[in-house]
Amino acid sequence: MKSAPNIYQTSFFTALSVSYEKADAETRGRFSFFESHIKDFVQKITEKDIGDAFVVSTCNRTEIYTTTTNYLLVAEEYCSTIGVSLSDFMNYVKIYSREEAIEHLFRVAAGLESQIIGDFEIISQIKKAYARFKREKKNSNPFLERIINSAIQVSKKIKTETCISSGTTSVSYAAVQYILNHHLAREQKNILLLGTGDIGLITIDNLIKHLQDPKIKISNRNEEKSLKTAKKYGLDTVPYADFPKEITENDIVIVTTAAKEPIVKKSHFLRSNEKREILILDLSIPPNVEKEVNELPNVSLIGIDVLSEATSQTLEERKKDIPKAEMIIKKITKEFLDWEKKRKMAPKIHHFKSMLKKIEHNEMHSIHKKHRYIKIADMELTEKLVQKITNRFAKYIIENPLRSDEVSKLMKDMLVEPSNKKCHEKN
Repeated sequence: MKSAPNIYQTSFFTALSVSYEKADAETRGRFSFFESHIKDFVQKITEKDIGDAFVVSTCNRTEIYTTTTNYLLVAEEYCSTIGVSLSDFMNYVKIYSREEAIEHLFRVAAGLESQIIGDFEIISQIKKAYARFKREKKNSNPFLERIINSAIQVSKKIKTETCISSGTTSVSYAAVQYILNHHLAREQKNILLLGTGDIGLITIDNLIKHLQDPKIKISNRNEEKSLKTAKKYGLDTVPYADFPKEITENDIVIVTTAAKEPIVKKSHFLRSNEKREILILDLSIPPNVEKEVNELPNVSLIGIDVLSEATSQTLEERKKDIPKAEMIIKKITKEFLDWEKKRKMAPKIHHFKSMLKKIEHNEMHSIHKKHRYIKIADMELTEKLVQKITNRFAKYIIENPLRSDEVSKLMKDMLVEPSNKKCHEKN
């Protein structure tokens, strides 16, 4: 059931989502957003003054979150940045607006919208994505700052109060689980891992934790990062330029790179006379392994969608806690909306309080002038009265936003002294 629209800034908050629900891995790959795109995209929306936006691009989804009044303009600049047509992009997009967009972001942050329910990596990806955009934008948007913090709160509460994220649930774990389920770890296997980014590091953790004495080599385009990772885990490294020759000397190849084009190609396997059975697990979006590799009789290529589907079948128990997680999301969504309403009405509330404070000041001045003394208790009491009346005023206009202008004007007419009305009317 869709949430009712309101008149606050949430009416300008929109999420455009391309996910595994409508697009397979290859299609999602066409719409992937890389860190190298951020500067160009932010520059375009800033120059055209079309509001703030940030993009989250993971193996499951690419999502644009924006506060602009015209999300199609943002989508157009996004497509221009990554080099796809707007019409092609919109064929796969699902659009969420206002409260529905807020709830969607919170569901994504909680792992409820992931291929693997309870995926604990997604909130970290959201935080990093927003931080990169904020750094490029060089300023922050209070609305987006608050909604990201609320998304983090959602993720934490659901992890601690439900079983949605119990155990280990991620694409990297799915890869290890696939190895275990297919009896590939009964004897020591040679494993080559390409890429030591976030997914790569988590994959190494899972390999070491769940496989018995895995023999792992790593390779990364950034040699310094590769050596640093190897030292941390006690692993061997392969120079990035040599990985094509190294591939055929391993039983399992796990690809976690973030290249825009496939880096593992069919031709790499044709160079070797050895016909050992090789399993390739491609955890990259877009796919970083040529699909033609699967044509080789001794090579099995498993992509991210297959891995996610296989693991999801083992997560039925977690689904029982989805209603509890959704209640947490609804509660924090309401808290966020209440904050936004107060933020929208803040100028009226501050103005009302300043008028009361002015009356308080004038009355206290008169009392002091007459009696040459004011009790501290009286001063504390008037302060409490001002705050209490302000709270009641704020509560009323927040709960009755359509009457806020009318009520504010009425209170102003009542509180402003006749001698000052002309001055206020001019202002």
